[in-house]
Amino acid sequence: MATKLRARTHRRISPTSESRLVQWILIGIAFVFMAIILLMPLYAVFHEALAKGLNTFFAALVEKDAQAAIRLTLLVAAIAVPLNVVFGLAASWAIAKFEFKGKAFLITLIDLPFSVSPVISGLVYVLLFGAGSFLGPFLKSYGIEVLFALPGIVLATIFVTFPFVARELIPLMQDQGTGDEEAALSLGANGWQTFWRVTLPNIKWGLLYGVLLCNARAMGEFGAVAVVSGKIRGQTTTMPLQVEMLYNEYNATAAFALASLLALLALVTLVLKSALEWRYGDEIAASGK
Repeated sequence: MATKLRARTHRRISPTSESRLVQWILIGIAFVFMAIILLMPLYAVFHEALAKGLNTFFAALVEKDAQAAIRLTLLVAAIAVPLNVVFGLAASWAIAKFEFKGKAFLITLIDLPFSVSPVISGLVYVLLFGAGSFLGPFLKSYGIEVLFALPGIVLATIFVTFPFVARELIPLMQDQGTGDEEAALSLGANGWQTFWRVTLPNIKWGLLYGVLLCNARAMGEFGAVAVVSGKIRGQTTTMPLQVEMLYNEYNATAAFALASLLALLALVTLVLKSALEWRYGDEIAASGK
């Protein structure tokens, strides 16, 4: 009798024992929310981009300033993402594999870009490298321009994106522990051999997820880049900045055409992530154990 009572109580409090009606209501709320917040804006972007036909759409993308914005966006991502991969690997390795003073402070610093407005981070670089600072005139005397040039845009992008790789790898490495590395070292492997043949294969899926998220964020960054770039048309305008400039000039078709390209890149990132989860789901789950 007591056993049956406990079983009934367990079924009552289990979140999976809700009625089918409640389940469908919750699922419906989730889908409606996603449709309003994500699908409708996405549809609006592509609808406006193609409103005047494919010829106008492609003409907006091959326009000189748009091409310059696309090239700059890809260049910034190509520089920022590998640097963040190196930082993420080093930081996650140090945090997960070693005990040292200041470990909690380092984790807090990694999370800093999540709590600081990108505009504020851009202003920090203006203070560091602006005309009234020490570093700005000093670097300029050697012909190095940071603000309103590629280095400033790269620095701002790195700042807002560097947590992504580290945040994917830290919990994964902590969960895996140090047993595999210790076994490899005991068998005579050196540090580099241990990293390339043991650690990296164990974290490759988490690393790939971090790279995908970091790349998507780097190409879509607006606030920090807007502050440090100066918005020089054809020179320091990335794709998000070019979209804003075109929209402010009432060139909505060109703005939405470029915005649709950014949206398409985001969708490709999502599809790649989902495809990896579907194709290598068992291996990904095993690597997280």
